[in-house]
Amino acid sequence: MPVRADDLPETAAPADPSPPPGQVIVGRFDQRPPYAVNRPRGADSWLFTWTTGGGGLLRQGGAQTPAAPGDLVVLGPGVPQHYTVRPGAGHWAFWWAHCQPRASWTAWLRPYETGDRLYAVPSAPGGVRARVDAAFRRMLADARWTGEGTPPAPSETTTPGEDGTASAPRTTPLGDEVAVAHGTAARELALCSLEEVVLLTAARAEPRRSGLDPRIRRAEDLIAADPGAPHTVRSLAERVALSPSRFAHLFTEQLGHSPMRALRHARLHHAARLLEATDLPVERVATASGFGSPFHFSRVFRQRYGVPPGEYRQGLRDGD
Repeated sequence: MPVRADDLPETAAPADPSPPPGQVIVGRFDQRPPYAVNRPRGADSWLFTWTTGGGGLLRQGGAQTPAAPGDLVVLGPGVPQHYTVRPGAGHWAFWWAHCQPRASWTAWLRPYETGDRLYAVPSAPGGVRARVDAAFRRMLADARWTGEGTPPAPSETTTPGEDGTASAPRTTPLGDEVAVAHGTAARELALCSLEEVVLLTAARAEPRRSGLDPRIRRAEDLIAADPGAPHTVRSLAERVALSPSRFAHLFTEQLGHSPMRALRHARLHHAARLLEATDLPVERVATASGFGSPFHFSRVFRQRYGVPPGEYRQGLRDGD
């Protein structure tokens, strides 16, 4: 049943102040009703929330969104905001951070804007959630760094496994904790962790070709992410849960070329970037780009770019 914003319980205070825009503040709360924060004038800084348990309900201007575990919700400044434990959830466990975002973050978040500078990024998969949680724990630790010695490590504990032996360290549950990054180094490190959070959760909004089968899009992403890997039609088909013949047919039908042609193009593009940006020998560039033979690599590279790899690199340097 949908919950109207007018049904939200009001906080005891008429307005809750927000942190100054220049500060970086991070914390983790586990709140129960009647917890609510109300800022009729909005906030001076941005608020990032990452729900880990229960549920929240966030409203900003005329937009609102529920927050479930794995959801990132971001509230921009200058718009009236109100957030509380979602009715019926019982509690709301969440990480939060107040800060001024880096300029690149707004482009990543823009596809998720629901109105009035409220950005609701849908639930992240399990592996991403673990990394996001670790990034927030690191952010909390880095915010307390004095700038001398080694930054404090996130809290960890070692628990016994089922056979009684010690298992790998895992992070301990945190209570309500808040840290303010006072020093310049602490602020920058904390922002680096928050940038990882935004990138891990919001990067899925990169522009995509409309109408493309998500399985073929996934195969494209696998090739682009690591063109040097030993991809085959069979291995790519297995990763997207298709038979090799069906995968090859669908890939060619939708993109106009075969999976192996796409892989060769990606490997040559990768090799060209290595030749441009590194001093790696041509043989190592070939290996790093997935070519088993440097002779084969040189031949297909010349077919694609018109010159052998070594001449391609030298031509760029001569041009500089």
